[in-house]
Amino acid sequence: MQQPQIFATEDAIGSAVADEIVAGLAEASAAGRPYALGAPSGRTPRTTYRALARLLASRRDLDLGLLHIVMMDDYVVRTAGGAFSRVDAALPYSCERFGRDEILAPIAAVTGSGIPEANLHLPDAADPGAYDDLIASLGGVDLFILASGATDGHVAFNPSGSPADSLTRVVELSPETRRDNMDTFAPHFRTLDDVPSYGITVGVGTILRATRRAVMLLIGEGKRTAATTIAAATSYQPAWPATVVAECRNPSLYLDEAAAGAMSAGVREAR
Repeated sequence: MQQPQIFATEDAIGSAVADEIVAGLAEASAAGRPYALGAPSGRTPRTTYRALARLLASRRDLDLGLLHIVMMDDYVVRTAGGAFSRVDAALPYSCERFGRDEILAPIAAVTGSGIPEANLHLPDAADPGAYDDLIASLGGVDLFILASGATDGHVAFNPSGSPADSLTRVVELSPETRRDNMDTFAPHFRTLDDVPSYGITVGVGTILRATRRAVMLLIGEGKRTAATTIAAATSYQPAWPATVVAECRNPSLYLDEAAAGAMSAGVREAR
């Protein structure tokens, strides 16, 4: 993995990533081609999405119809017939709800038209493989924002032990992943039993195969173990799936000072 870039605050990280998204969208707009953003939900990317809305407010030259939001995962539940389906999009912890309310809605509020709702993409538990086909039809993911689980290194919902060639699929969520998500969606998850046991997720192979550029964001003191593990990785380590970023094309590791800990003494990103 390349040397991490360390930022003073999570807002500084969000601004840096948003700047890159807008620059990439401008290039795509000039060429008349889609720009696909790989987008996680949760706490880590919130400053990026807020900064993106602020930037797009003054960029009326950009064609937001070309911006596609490729969500990484969502919770699923079993239906009465035993099949899986995504959780109700009205639930606070629904990743579909997150995409609509925390990515699309703020951009629509400042731009008027915003990103077409049809450009918000999520995997379908009834046909997981169709998501990999969709991503391929967009020409791949221009920029994939990645985040790591604090205690087990999950990326999207890929659990420890996920193969490097895994594609979009339904997975059973580990207790560690579910505990991490209790914090993310508190107070809606009060006990571990409140957290769904299954999710649909892009695979490690999906990320590796489809991504033109990947940026791993680690924010807060609780991500220090993840920061140390990922910074030291030179290849994908199945025990810590977030190390996938080490093998992605054009990867970067962005840390705030709280996540960097002792690394801050030797590395500093001036912004």
